[in-house]
Amino acid sequence: MRIQSTLNLLVINDDQLYAERLVHLLSDYYDSVNLGFLDDKEELLKVLRQSWDVLVFVSAYDMSFTDVVGIIQEQSIDLPMIYLMKGEAISTACNDEGLPAVMSGTMVKALKADQEMAIVMAICLQHDSLRSRRELKKLRHVLSEAEQRANVLIKNSKSAVAYIDEGIHIFANDPYLQLFGFRSMNDVIGVPVIDLISGGDSVKDFKQFLRQFDKGSRDEVEFNFESVRTDGSTFEAKLQLASATLDGEPVTQIIIQQNASNSAEVAKRLAEAERKDNLTGVNNRHGFEEQMAIVHQQATQGVLTAALLYVQLDNIGKIRSSLGLQGVDTTVKQVAYALDELVSDGHVSRFSDTAFMILVKNKTTSELEELAENIGSRISEMLIEVDKRTTSTTVSIAIVKIEKNTAEPAIIIERAMDAISQIMVETSNHGGTYHLYDPSEHANSDDQALAESLINAITNSRFELSFQPIYDINQDRSDFFEVYLRLPLADADNTVLTPDQFMAVARKHKLLEKIDRWVLINACKKINDVRKEHPEARLLVQLTSASLIDKKLPNVASQLIKAVGGAAGVLTLQFNEKDISDHLTVAKSQFSALNEVNCQMGITNFGSSAKSIEIANLVQPDIVRLARNYVQDINSADNLDTVKSLIMRINEVNVDVLMPYIEDAATMSVAWSVGARYLQGYYLEKPSKTLKIAS
Repeated sequence: MRIQSTLNLLVINDDQLYAERLVHLLSDYYDSVNLGFLDDKEELLKVLRQSWDVLVFVSAYDMSFTDVVGIIQEQSIDLPMIYLMKGEAISTACNDEGLPAVMSGTMVKALKADQEMAIVMAICLQHDSLRSRRELKKLRHVLSEAEQRANVLIKNSKSAVAYIDEGIHIFANDPYLQLFGFRSMNDVIGVPVIDLISGGDSVKDFKQFLRQFDKGSRDEVEFNFESVRTDGSTFEAKLQLASATLDGEPVTQIIIQQNASNSAEVAKRLAEAERKDNLTGVNNRHGFEEQMAIVHQQATQGVLTAALLYVQLDNIGKIRSSLGLQGVDTTVKQVAYALDELVSDGHVSRFSDTAFMILVKNKTTSELEELAENIGSRISEMLIEVDKRTTSTTVSIAIVKIEKNTAEPAIIIERAMDAISQIMVETSNHGGTYHLYDPSEHANSDDQALAESLINAITNSRFELSFQPIYDINQDRSDFFEVYLRLPLADADNTVLTPDQFMAVARKHKLLEKIDRWVLINACKKINDVRKEHPEARLLVQLTSASLIDKKLPNVASQLIKAVGGAAGVLTLQFNEKDISDHLTVAKSQFSALNEVNCQMGITNFGSSAKSIEIANLVQPDIVRLARNYVQDINSADNLDTVKSLIMRINEVNVDVLMPYIEDAATMSVAWSVGARYLQGYYLEKPSKTLKIAS
């Protein structure tokens, strides 16, 4: 049975191939298996900062299974552990039936290391048990929070609400106390609820009604009766029952309402009144927040696009000093009337004393800017009469778009306020203009804004590509190009971000695969145009770990290669050595699948680990791109010998070597002699936004 989930597996062993074997077996049961591998205590203490689902212990350099259990328990980590034993230790740690001597919800001890399917089943069962515990913990937390919120709401509710246990009051909120004339909570605690019912027949009927409810019947949850107050006066009432908890204990909740034929209409009017601003008649802040929540939900669900316009009166201080509070109130009212008239298809709200919020739907950027201009023009032309005197005002307007991947409402409002502040700075506090908030202007300092800029760049092709030629010594030409990705921002400094500055945020928001796909498609479009005149032109494209494990990549690469001519070698995809090392089994399969569709493969940052040659032997790339540290100080004899040795070893397995970072003549003169086929660097040619092939 396949489990639709990801397993984070931590293996403590000195044999990585055994760990990879486990990952392979578990791939039949999980969509993805993230492997953590170590064999010493110091490394264990580091990786425990991450979240793991199952720990498998085989052997370690400086600790035993008992040590591992102690470390896990000391850190209070809920992590299932499985001990795989070998040799004579198995017989002493198993019972007569050969089963593990210790089995519990969090530990399986003494499984045999060669019983692979038993181990896989144990891992699956322990992971399933862990997920159940995590879900139960989450549900308990949700239930506790819900109970707390419910109790707070009841205490502050305008409805008359009480809790009873076996027919006796144990809690009542203020409206309940006021309804029946009790002076305090102490007066009602211990009072039977039947004491509040007038008439013997009603008491008898209520006892039967309550008895049926306690037995679990929910056919009738409302009871109409004549109620009696503490002063003896009576009123017609309706009582509703519901199950509830108080301090974790089950109780019965009762809600009592006075019967009134127009109660629904009254409630509706009261609700509307709560949303209206008394001075202007438009929505108040509470009404705005309700409407904002609705619009934000619709936008994030992709139902519509929307925008927030924050409209702030500019010279209200001068109006207050010359015309007083009456002048301010009159100005605010006239501006509200004008906004309500100008934005008939939107929602106008008074957000603060001198600021309004406007929510509009499905407007383009140009339409939003035109609306802001119309609002500013209309209000600046208004002549406002205040007790036979005339005044005028202007407004500053911030525009913030609300789209599918937008931030939370509170952040949207903060952005609007920031835009107003920017207007004040740019106009020396005069205002009278508008500013459209652009997330890319703030991407350098705001991860959420950077994430929105990345999404915008993917959707609207705002990324930029540059291409750096690679010189082929064997063919004596430079028609092989490495592709670089850049993200230009719209800030005052015209900042251009490199992948190392935005990939962490992209990974957090699960955008790596989409960015890789954008780079691939757009780079192939460029090379396709060039190959019409230079059919030997080729591309070298670096992709992230998201594409390394993407099973759809070979099909995508195949289609792109066919689109640009179909020749083997026209497209070379390279992955970072560390990403390959982290996904060895998957990488081997992916490299093989891509080779089958005429896509050549490469490893970048090659030589950055002690197992570089072993990795190359496993995945069999066509080309490796040396890590920067091999080129630095290459003029020294020791470093030069190291580079030559590495290149000789990789050439022995028929893999070409690319030496990058050639930035000066001295490095270039040495680079000819080290055995690399490809040379690249600023000394040869800088990256360019266009593909230039030397004639």
